[in-house]
Amino acid sequence: MAFDARDMRDIIQIDSEINKIQDSDLLLERILLEARRVVNAEAGTIYVKDGEKLNFKYSQNALKERELPPGTKLPYSSFSLLINEKTISGYVAKTGELLNIPDVYEIPKGSPYGYSSYFDEQTHYKTTSMLTLPLKTSGGGLLGVIQVINAKDGEGKTRAFSKEDEILVTHFAANATVALQRAFMTKAMILRMIKMAELRDPKETGAHVNRVAGYAVEIYDRWAFKRGVPEKERDRAKDMLKLAAMLHDVGKVAISDLILKKPARFTPEEYKVMQGHTYFGSLLFIDSDSELDRVAADIASTHHENWDGTGYPSTITEWPDDIIKGISDRSPKNLAGEAIPLGGRIVAVADVFDALISKRVYKEPWDEEQVYAEIRKLAGSKFDPEVVEAFFEVRANIEAIRARYPDAEAKPEAEA
Repeated sequence: MAFDARDMRDIIQIDSEINKIQDSDLLLERILLEARRVVNAEAGTIYVKDGEKLNFKYSQNALKERELPPGTKLPYSSFSLLINEKTISGYVAKTGELLNIPDVYEIPKGSPYGYSSYFDEQTHYKTTSMLTLPLKTSGGGLLGVIQVINAKDGEGKTRAFSKEDEILVTHFAANATVALQRAFMTKAMILRMIKMAELRDPKETGAHVNRVAGYAVEIYDRWAFKRGVPEKERDRAKDMLKLAAMLHDVGKVAISDLILKKPARFTPEEYKVMQGHTYFGSLLFIDSDSELDRVAADIASTHHENWDGTGYPSTITEWPDDIIKGISDRSPKNLAGEAIPLGGRIVAVADVFDALISKRVYKEPWDEEQVYAEIRKLAGSKFDPEVVEAFFEVRANIEAIRARYPDAEAKPEAEA
């Protein structure tokens, strides 16, 4: 497969688009998609380095995706690989070398690495050619590993990856890694804010906010697809939503420890104080010209609004004097229906789902089916019915996200 100036122009255009993505998870997914496109690869996987392991992040497979209903995606998987020379990805991570294997089932004897057929057997898919390379920073640090699988020729037949393919993917990966470093820094800063909130509120953990943000993106993507929102617009909105949703409860830093850490139900007076976290959260973002901050402000202030108008925040004058002292005279107002920003309506479902299905200091987790029944029951009163419908249509991905971000549990490992 020869490449020309048009290929490089395409990569430059992709580089420009990728540099606009702020969320690291969405960026990883886009990097994998575009790496496949530049070499016409049918499938691919991407891993992120975590200590001495590679955490599996995304898998894409055009053949398997064509078997799904329109607008749906393959469910996430969650596992880790050790960084050693036994597996293909582990070898690339360990050595920093690119591997171009024409047929993974014909790896020469004596090679330190091998290929396990386990995943092919589980997915009923035949992997043949595989190009694997490290995602390295300019200083030589390892961020992760990317694999593209089963290159296709003009007739749709599987072929080996060429030297030109290696050049294209290597160039693309080098530029994408710069954007990935920036996205990791952005997410790290947000997680530091979450950690600050966690010091005050033990329920506000990194795992919780990652789950809520992940659920929110999946729900939005399905909701927007059904409404005919163009893919580029969906991608941009998902990028904003993912980061903003992580900050939905950051306003709890303004609430007293006596309330936040109370291992029992609130009194009516305490509940009034607790309602203030939505307003305080919005104040952190309200004066910015940033689109991300505007979305974050909307979500922080409205994720406890109810579809029927019975949610909170209540008017600020109903809060105790020590809470409203020094606050501006802008008063939050109860909203209902589509007057509630979409981000708030989506995060409302995601947040309640995660709270009910998770263990807390003051309660045990609800039974899974009981949680799903409760979400469905609240459609039309607490929740936007269309958002709830989208939630159930992506249930498989919701459950996979729960597995990906467990509460203080070891992540599963795999040798593949």
